[in-house]
Amino acid sequence: MADILIIGGGVIGLATAVELALHGAKVKVLERGICAQAATWAAAGMLAPEAEQLDGELLELGLRSRALYPEWVSKLNHITGEDCGYRQCGIFAPMIGMSDWESHSKYIDRQQANSIQTGLSHDIAGGLWFPEDGQVDNRRLARVLLLAARSIGVEILEGVTVSQIAHSAGKVTHLATSHGDLKSDRYLLATGAWSKELMSLPVTPRKGQMLAVFDPNHSLERVLFAPNVYIVPRQDGSIIIGATVEDVGFTDGNTTAEIDRLLTEAISIYPSIANMSIQSTWWGFRPYAPNEMPIIGMSDYANLFLATGHYRNGILLAPITAHLIANSMGLESSGKNGDLQHFARLFSTVTAVGKIVP
Repeated sequence: MADILIIGGGVIGLATAVELALHGAKVKVLERGICAQAATWAAAGMLAPEAEQLDGELLELGLRSRALYPEWVSKLNHITGEDCGYRQCGIFAPMIGMSDWESHSKYIDRQQANSIQTGLSHDIAGGLWFPEDGQVDNRRLARVLLLAARSIGVEILEGVTVSQIAHSAGKVTHLATSHGDLKSDRYLLATGAWSKELMSLPVTPRKGQMLAVFDPNHSLERVLFAPNVYIVPRQDGSIIIGATVEDVGFTDGNTTAEIDRLLTEAISIYPSIANMSIQSTWWGFRPYAPNEMPIIGMSDYANLFLATGHYRNGILLAPITAHLIANSMGLESSGKNGDLQHFARLFSTVTAVGKIVP
């Protein structure tokens, strides 16, 4: 018997597994297999609470999680010796023509924009500069989290499918899986866009199509975030371009129309992309929840916790989600993380939203 069974081995499940194990819990993660269409693998890895124009409690949550990132990735590096590609490179949100943004505190003009990133389209008049936003290589982060989890004793069961969360008298009794029934003291559901397979939660998939091009000159240094496209340069010369937002269920595949649109938008902002080679295209499914607020904390079942519905912000919110779940399970000291109590109270009122699928 494990102290805690986590259903889902994406960035949220693994980040939480590491946090819980570091607090002394015995943790087991059930993962049916690495899915290229899951948000963890398909994302661009932007850490952009400001550039994304988040607001209210979601902005507060995003800013707090962004602030946790340097220490969090340093901890992962200490455990594994591996780098996850974290960079506080800043994000520039360009604008074409005149805009009300010129009164924004983060506004910079064309000359200032050229000083932080050369090669921008001549049509760009200025934009908003968010120096504290940044990025992490999400695929490298997933691999580092997996290595860190195993290094500190988390048991990862790959190829295991959970078919049912069994319950009685308001508590989960066991998980019915492809490897037999598994029992634990506590359980965490972290299955992203597929959460409805096990619970009737208000989480639905939002498809995103993306592509990567190769910049042999490594000329792009800043993330560019426009209303219809984002452009994320990696340290190896790859440039990630994304992403569509499609309410089409789990419809597979890239479409020529959407890839063409993304490229057209990207070239209109950074023209050099027109001469770069296409490396790959892919798609994935974000877990959308109402008001784009993630579902974090205890469920209606006394020993079942939830961490899903992160939508476009799963990579950004991974560190604070891990802290919040540990807090909900009584493994965080309020003295050390007293500033998380506000979020713990917030999400305790949000998560009583679903029933286990029979």
